[in-house]
Amino acid sequence: MKYSLINIIACPMCKNFPLKLIVFNEKTYQRTPLVEKPFCDLFCGFKNAYVKDVKEVPCDECLKIEVVDGILICGKCLRWYPIIDEIPRMLPDDLRKADDDISFLKRFSDRVPKEVLESGVPYNLKS
Repeated sequence: MKYSLINIIACPMCKNFPLKLIVFNEKTYQRTPLVEKPFCDLFCGFKNAYVKDVKEVPCDECLKIEVVDGILICGKCLRWYPIIDEIPRMLPDDLRKADDDISFLKRFSDRVPKEVLESGVPYNLKS
């Protein structure tokens, strides 16, 4: 997943924007992106800030990086969405598999915020 995706996605359930991104693993690819700066118009996921508040936009560096594993968290409804093998899994609650989600939380429990581990929606380690 590219950091720039944060600029265009919202929580599928409550439509909150922006989602909080926590990166567990990332990979850098050697590319020379030819983009107009700033690439993102509202929110810079790489700097975790609104574009209007970013002094220097590192678009060339950002576009070389893929988030391999991580988590997207909605600050409004506390839903969370895993990023696995560079793909954000942003399914609605009724299409998610509890076993897969619980396994993800256990695998990254040392990096997932306590609030998500204990109260995250639709699944958490206490449910």
